[in-house]
Amino acid sequence: MSEERLFSLRNPWFRASVGATAVVFVFSVVVGFVWLPSAQRDAQFQGLWNAICSAAGVPQQWLANDAPVAPQVPLSKVEVTPQLLAGATASSIGRGATLALRCTMCHGERGMSGASSPNLAGQYAIVVYKQLQDFQSGARTNAVMSPMALNLSDQDMRDLAAYYATLPRPAAGQGLDLADAPGIVVHGAPLRNIPACAACHGGIDHTAGSPWLDGLPAAYTQAQLQAFASGARRNDISGQMRNIARNMTPDEMVAAATFYAQSTKR
Repeated sequence: MSEERLFSLRNPWFRASVGATAVVFVFSVVVGFVWLPSAQRDAQFQGLWNAICSAAGVPQQWLANDAPVAPQVPLSKVEVTPQLLAGATASSIGRGATLALRCTMCHGERGMSGASSPNLAGQYAIVVYKQLQDFQSGARTNAVMSPMALNLSDQDMRDLAAYYATLPRPAAGQGLDLADAPGIVVHGAPLRNIPACAACHGGIDHTAGSPWLDGLPAAYTQAQLQAFASGARRNDISGQMRNIARNMTPDEMVAAATFYAQSTKR
């Protein structure tokens, strides 16, 4: 029986294990604290020391550059709360009806589009207001809507939102039920971090700021999902729709858009 001590540098197995552990540790430090952070394109990761500080979770003000990193694109500045547009008056709705006359070419006389523009009848007031604000600020861009929203006052947007929210939504389609909806709508895809569409957009629950999707033209819904996935549209709160859409397959986008388009009578 060997009398050599286990934890001794004379023991070749002990030297090998210590050496292997040290190599793995150094490799992990270099990759995790230097190479991976440095591979990021964000300005705060420029320089070896900033990369190490960031990987270690050091607060931003401790970094070499104390100036906050300005966003490279306009972001939505609307603070969405359930009470944002509560208590719209009859006068506000009436003014909105007058302002909406200029919107009929794309969105229909009563908020129901005959083309690929979104239906606004019965849409949540917060949704209409937020999108108009985002079109005006540049957080969301569109060749038609951006110029239309440019000269609207905050009260104009509130009035338009209040008016469209009062219009009746289209009736539910015959023979269509949430139980018959595609899996991506009812269950999502948890393994790909995709929640059920109905969890935020009605059917199961509703989240403030999330639009009502029933009856939206399929081409419009699909185009918005593709825009979120590519990053062309970026006015979603906290980037939630971009994170979801980029994990969806093209077939899932088509299935969701088609279901919501068929969920109402025309």
